[in-house]
Amino acid sequence: MEKLVLARRASQIKEELRQRMRNHKQVIDVSWGDPQSAGVKPLSFVRQVLAACLYPDLMNSNTLPLDIRQRAQRLLGECAGGSVGSYTATAGISEIVYRISEFITKRDGGAPSQPENIYISPGSQWALSNILKVLVNSEASPRTGVLTPEPCYPLTTFSIKGLGGVTVPYHLSEEQGWELQVEELHRALDSARGVCNPVALYVINPGNPAGYVQSRKSMQDVIRFASEKRLFLLADEVYQECVHGEKSEFLSYKRVLAEMGPPHSDTVELASFHSASKGFLGECGLRGGYVELVNLDPDVMKCIHKLFTIDSCAPVLSQFALDLMTNPPQPGDPSYPLYSKEIQHIKTMMAHNVKRVFEVLNSLLGFSCQPLEGGAFAFPRLYLPPKAIQKAKEMEVEPDMFYCIRLLEEAGVLVKPGWEYGQKEGTHHIRFCIMTSEDTMEEVLSRLSSFHTQFMKDFS
Repeated sequence: MEKLVLARRASQIKEELRQRMRNHKQVIDVSWGDPQSAGVKPLSFVRQVLAACLYPDLMNSNTLPLDIRQRAQRLLGECAGGSVGSYTATAGISEIVYRISEFITKRDGGAPSQPENIYISPGSQWALSNILKVLVNSEASPRTGVLTPEPCYPLTTFSIKGLGGVTVPYHLSEEQGWELQVEELHRALDSARGVCNPVALYVINPGNPAGYVQSRKSMQDVIRFASEKRLFLLADEVYQECVHGEKSEFLSYKRVLAEMGPPHSDTVELASFHSASKGFLGECGLRGGYVELVNLDPDVMKCIHKLFTIDSCAPVLSQFALDLMTNPPQPGDPSYPLYSKEIQHIKTMMAHNVKRVFEVLNSLLGFSCQPLEGGAFAFPRLYLPPKAIQKAKEMEVEPDMFYCIRLLEEAGVLVKPGWEYGQKEGTHHIRFCIMTSEDTMEEVLSRLSSFHTQFMKDFS
C-alpha cells in the first residue's frame, strides 16, 4: 500500500492545481522511465511511418518523404490483408523477426542470430514473465529461486514472487560505481541453501535503477559463474542505446558468450531482452519488445512457443516500431538528415543531464551520486539526519519515502524512494529519470536543491 501513497498524492495535487485550490508549481513527474511524458519528442521518422501504415492514403501524396512511404508500403505488404488490423504469427511478422536477427548479428560483431529463436512480445517485461513461467515451478519443494540484483527493477521481483518463486538478492557495489562482483554472486547463492533451489540469474545491463555499464570481464565472470552453477541467464538489455560514460561500451551477453567460445558458448542457456519503449525510440505506449533465446532444449522451446501463443501475437504497431528501431534510415535516405538531427539532439540532451545531475547532487550536503555510465536513471544515496529518520518511523513509512513525500508536497517533484528497488540495510536512495528535456531537468534540479537544503536545515 505504501507504494501507492506517492502516486495518489501526486494525483490529488494535480487536481487541486487544476481547480486552483492550491498555490503551487505544477508537479514534475520524473518517477517513470517514460521519455515522452517527460518532454522528449518522438522521432519524426517513427511517427511518419506509423501514420502512413494507419492511414495508407497518405502514401498517395508527397506530404511524406519517399523512403517513409516505401517503408510503410513494405510493412503493410508483410501484413495479412495489408492491414495493421490483422493478426500475425505468434513470434511476430516473419520478415520483421528476420530483420531483427540481422540487427542482432550486426550489433554483436557477426555472432549469428537465428530468427527461430526470437519472439516479439507486448513489451520486454511481458516476455520476461513468460520465460519465468517456464523456469519457476510453483509446486516445487524447496521453492524455485532466481538471483536478482539489488537494487533491481521491481516488476521483475514481483513477477518471480507472483509465480511462487523466491528472489535471492545479490548486492551491487555502490562504492565501486554499482559494480557487479562475482564474489557477491557466490555469497548470494550460499545464502539460498535450505531456503530455495536457485535456477536462474537475472542481470540488468545497462543498470536500472543504478546506471552502471558492465565491462567485458565482468560479463565473462558472470557467464562462468552461471555455467559452473548451472543457472539460466536472464539478460535485461533494454537500455543498450543509453551509454554515457566515455570509457563505457555496451556489449550484449549474447556477444560475449559467443566470443568466449566452447564450452560456454554451446551450453549456457540465455534469454536476452530488448524493447522499443526505452532508448532513443522511447515508445513506451506502443508496448513492443523481443526476447532472443540461446542454447535452449527443443522441448523447452516448444513450451515457450505455447506460452506466447496464448495472446496470439504482439500488437502490429509495436512490431513495426521494433522494425524501425532496428532498421533506421541510412545516409542517403530522404528521411536521414532529420532522423540524424533528432538522434543527436537526444544524445546532447542526455550528455547535458548526466553531467548536471552528477555535479548538482554531489554539491549538496547529504547526497552522494555515483557516475552515471548508462541507462535512464539516477539513483543517488541520501544521508538523512537522525531526526528525519525518527520522524519517518513515527509516520510508519520508510525514511526515503518520507523524503519523497516531502519533496512532492513542498517542491512539486515526484521521484521514487530507493526502498522500492532494494538497498543495503541502513542506506537510503531516490530514483528519478534523467531522460527528460534539458529545461525539465534544470527545473527538477533547481527545485530539488532548494528543497533539500531546507530539509537538511529543518531536521539537523
